[in-house]
Amino acid sequence: MREVLTGPLPDIAVRFSRYLSHLWPHDALIIFTRECTGRPRKVSGNRELVDRVTIDELDTIKQTLSLGTGSESLSTLAGRSHLLWAVRDSSDTLLVLVPRSNKVGALDSGDVEATLGEIAAVFGLVATSIQQQVAQASPDYLAESRAASSERARTIAELTELHEATLSSILGTLRSNDLDDRRARITASETASAALITLRSAGDADRVLSEEAVTTAFARLQGELRPLLRHQDVVVDYADPPADGRPLPGEVAAAARAMVRAIVLAFCAQPELRRLRIAWDCDGENVLIELRDQGPGSLDSTALARQLSGRVNTLRGGIAIESIRGWGSRVALTIPLDPPAARLDEHLLATLNPRELEVLAHLSTGKRNRTIAEELGISQSTIKFHVASLFKKLDVVNRGEAGAVGIRAGIVPAPQG
Repeated sequence: MREVLTGPLPDIAVRFSRYLSHLWPHDALIIFTRECTGRPRKVSGNRELVDRVTIDELDTIKQTLSLGTGSESLSTLAGRSHLLWAVRDSSDTLLVLVPRSNKVGALDSGDVEATLGEIAAVFGLVATSIQQQVAQASPDYLAESRAASSERARTIAELTELHEATLSSILGTLRSNDLDDRRARITASETASAALITLRSAGDADRVLSEEAVTTAFARLQGELRPLLRHQDVVVDYADPPADGRPLPGEVAAAARAMVRAIVLAFCAQPELRRLRIAWDCDGENVLIELRDQGPGSLDSTALARQLSGRVNTLRGGIAIESIRGWGSRVALTIPLDPPAARLDEHLLATLNPRELEVLAHLSTGKRNRTIAEELGISQSTIKFHVASLFKKLDVVNRGEAGAVGIRAGIVPAPQG
């Protein structure tokens, strides 16, 4: 389970499937969590099946289960009926398994119930790990989530434009007075109109999944801060964002809450902290966050900047920290709501795993293999392997070209210490 939980989050379904396969053979495994806005479906197994699974199908399966329960049932998955094992964790994360037919036939109802209980127990660890990784909003998670969100949004936009043009053309033809069969025209028009409505609603459904209202994100922040401040003798003033503020992409909302929690903990580490003000705003292009305190002004600005810089740089944001002895401290964050304009090499960067991104960040600063190995705590031979993989994935022939790709992408090494 340590291997399942500690690897890159996007591949957690593959590792979990490998873990379960020896005890409970299956053809496909899907994890569905709305915590991960970039990739709410994490899948492993038969590509013909897992690539066709829809969010609506998973939502339907989830609604048949109460929190903390599991069941065996015939349900629609990838457009066809399958016998499934499904578990809905208490965190509201869903696990769906398509068991091997020979495995199912060997189990009676009591065995199935016991099996689901055992699967639910280990899945609870996986679901908790996913929650924690999203809440921590590491730079790796934010970069992967933003890339996935951008790719999904681009795909939906392209498909929407294509289908709208096609369906609008059909409607125009069918509404022409040159056609004689009135009933056929009416029926076809209704069909095309319904298809247009369904298509346009796909974008709305994606926004519901991938965005949070700024007021909702701020309310969630307040809930997350209560346990941190429960035993602190500090008065906290919250300045709510405008109710009509632009929605936040999921990865921005997660990063904002994670950084505010870190700032609050840094403020509370000061002696004699009396009052704290937390304000969110939105200017249409950025979410603007400001924290001020009435404290001694002894905030460790250097340590806090180092702690926040990875997330801020990943989202192309800005940070300002001021701390004046006897007057107090102020931290301001500016986080863009939109990802940077697409680059020609963006699709290549999406193929890199977290370790390769780390190596690329060091290549961007001109470091040699020995130095990179020392800073990452791995062998030089491993670094050579990663560098060779980078050359292949980025379609470059030397370290300079690879470093240039990293520089254009703004990929920098994480702060040490």
